[in-house]
Amino acid sequence: MPDAFRCSAGDWVEVEYVLLQPAERASGLPADTAAQPLRAWVKGFALAGGMIGDEVEIETMTGRKVRGRLSAVSPGYSHTFGTPLPEIVGIGRDLRARVAAYRAATPGVRVDPEAGE
Repeated sequence: MPDAFRCSAGDWVEVEYVLLQPAERASGLPADTAAQPLRAWVKGFALAGGMIGDEVEIETMTGRKVRGRLSAVSPGYSHTFGTPLPEIVGIGRDLRARVAAYRAATPGVRVDPEAGE
């Protein structure tokens, strides 16, 4: 088997496990969501070797031990918060410009150095 499907003790891996079965999930969820178990994916260091699909135990970066089904060997990070909303992209820049304009128009306004500017 290729190494992409196999891990050794100490390898960086990802495991998947079920947090809640469908019967244990909160009421009020949409029916198609409620019918599925709530799953978690956790990355850490394998404590023993295994193949994709095997149950293995890992130790996370914080030292927590988690047991689950090996889902990836040498996983990366692919999270995103999506495309930024046009309505909020310029908020920081606009706010800084407004504060600067206020300070310029209001002589005698003291800036508190402890305010975290």
